[in-house]
Amino acid sequence: MHYESLKRTADFNRVYKSDKRWHDKAFVLFAVPDSKRCRVGFVASKKIGNAVKRARAKRRLRALFLKMVPLLKDGEYVLVAKPPVLNVPFSELEKAFRRAIKRLDIGQ
Repeated sequence: MHYESLKRTADFNRVYKSDKRWHDKAFVLFAVPDSKRCRVGFVASKKIGNAVKRARAKRRLRALFLKMVPLLKDGEYVLVAKPPVLNVPFSELEKAFRRAIKRLDIGQ
């Protein structure tokens, strides 16, 4: 499945207002399923650290999303990094994302 990036603030805000959200210790997933296409945005605030750390956090979330995108329904998603995202093993991020897919009922 191919995905596009969310770019406009209004798009991010629409996804934030969704009822489907999952909080984990390393990230927060917001979802609006059943859209006509797959779109995603990645957010890392200054709470994560300097620009290098924020970029690394977004790269980790992007890699996680790319690995899990075949399991997801089309829709709009926003992944927000939390400070532990830099230290948590990638396998734990995968487990948390799989739990989120199941709980939010956004899997295929």
